[in-house]
Amino acid sequence: MSHDTDLCQLSRALKQQARLQGFDPVGIARLPGSARLQLRTAALQRWLEAGHQAEMGWMAAPRRQAADRLLEGARSLLAVGLNYHVASNREPGALAIARYAWGRDYHRVVSQRLKRLGRWLEAQHPGVGWRACVDAEPLLDKAWAEEAGLGWIGKHSNLIHQQRGSWMVIGHLLTTLELDPDQAAKPLCGRCTRCMEACPTAAIREPFVVDSRLCLAYHTIENRTTELPKAISSSLGPWVAGCDICQEICPWNQGSIPSSEDPDVQPRPWVLSLTRQQALSWDDVTWRDKLQGSALRRIKPWMWRRNAAAAAVESPPNLNGSEAQ
Repeated sequence: MSHDTDLCQLSRALKQQARLQGFDPVGIARLPGSARLQLRTAALQRWLEAGHQAEMGWMAAPRRQAADRLLEGARSLLAVGLNYHVASNREPGALAIARYAWGRDYHRVVSQRLKRLGRWLEAQHPGVGWRACVDAEPLLDKAWAEEAGLGWIGKHSNLIHQQRGSWMVIGHLLTTLELDPDQAAKPLCGRCTRCMEACPTAAIREPFVVDSRLCLAYHTIENRTTELPKAISSSLGPWVAGCDICQEICPWNQGSIPSSEDPDVQPRPWVLSLTRQQALSWDDVTWRDKLQGSALRRIKPWMWRRNAAAAAVESPPNLNGSEAQ
């Protein structure tokens, strides 16, 4: 069997194993990446120089600009997507929480499954190097997912898949093996600017450029000040943990988007029915209990109360005629 044939078979087998772990779409990219990946890296540097990262200093980590700094001898990566869109709706009058955080902490879910893939790969090729990466790692995760063909980066900076939309979290498995790469995704946003127009704070300053200093998601999750800026609190609407406005309005997220049956992404009941009264009255112990094993633990109890106090409760929007987001 030739080297190329073996390479192709291993790449197909690895992607099949990834699908068995619940990932879809999946794809492979070869390091150091194409010219477009290098342009994405340069764009990150310009974004940082403009101060759009706000207080997220970790975004400037030098390792983020070179994937091989995360794993010595890395030659390829497997990119995976985990669909978190479910057939559930926020209850009328409830506060709004971003969909990605409705279920278990995706960092743990994706990391655990990627590590299983790494161990499988090591069983096929003893001694191979690998490293599982979720978005907490200093990697240009969306750019590499685009490079591996999972989808394209939309003007709202989220990754969009042609059939699944942008309702997915992504992860990567770096490896020292030379795998068979997939074709990079082609951007299909065209002239559409709905996400830019829908953002209540105009945080999407230009296509593909999100200013965290104006982003509701940033302020509800990362901002550690006792009071939210007036421009944010006046635009908050029902959002108290993240924001899905730019995704809800996206044409690629309309229609029959697949709904996941994965138990790890199913919503905790309180997430869909959280009222302002509950958010303001729950003590720290109650909050810690509610947030056990959740990506929302990043939001401290006092921040929940701060956000809820500023929120304007409303009924969930019905953007596609069939489902409230």
